[in-house]
Amino acid sequence: MVAKKRRDPEQGERAMIEGIFEGSPDAVGVAVIRLDCGCRKMAAVNLAGEPASKIIMYRDQAESICKQCKEDNGDFMRVVEQFIKWKEPEPAEEMKKEISAKVLGTSEERPH
Repeated sequence: MVAKKRRDPEQGERAMIEGIFEGSPDAVGVAVIRLDCGCRKMAAVNLAGEPASKIIMYRDQAESICKQCKEDNGDFMRVVEQFIKWKEPEPAEEMKKEISAKVLGTSEERPH
């Protein structure tokens, strides 16, 4: 029996990020919020730390987001990881810190 090759969920996430960058010319980064259920929320951000796209919620390899996210819109209490994927060339370090604080908050627990 041949095992099916599992698709890396981060591969789908990278594709979504690239699509958001393509559709958001003012974007300097894409905020990525990973939830405990496997769903993700993403949105492009501009240099002022303001939205440069609509918020996109998706679940890799699924037709729609999970039931829990439909009910609570991906409540922040279920966030397991959040970061900003920066567009090349990246903004200066100080600017990245300011944008991250505005978009994601100032929690010291953030891994990125």
